[in-house]
Amino acid sequence: MAQQILCHQRTRLSYKDAYGYVIPVGSTSLMAWVTDEGMIGTYGFDIEALANAGVPAAIVGASEESTLDDLDSLMDAEVKAANLPAVQRRVEVGMSGREALNRM
Repeated sequence: MAQQILCHQRTRLSYKDAYGYVIPVGSTSLMAWVTDEGMIGTYGFDIEALANAGVPAAIVGASEESTLDDLDSLMDAEVKAANLPAVQRRVEVGMSGREALNRM
């Protein structure tokens, strides 16, 4: 059995840093970018539970122009859902993950 490894990287946004995580789970992986105030992630994260804690969060998914192969692809992916704290920061369905992160 191949060993699965947690992946972690850092990137610079417009005004802050974001930290990316790939978490192997069975035959798939959960991926997310996290800032000091919020996050974007793949399906599998409970953004409504995060809303209860006041954390802005959005789910991103593949679009016609993008796939979800790695952490960088999450930045280009399309926001599919956002919780109330994210909407209050002007995160909208259809915007890119990078734009959403810059608003959190």
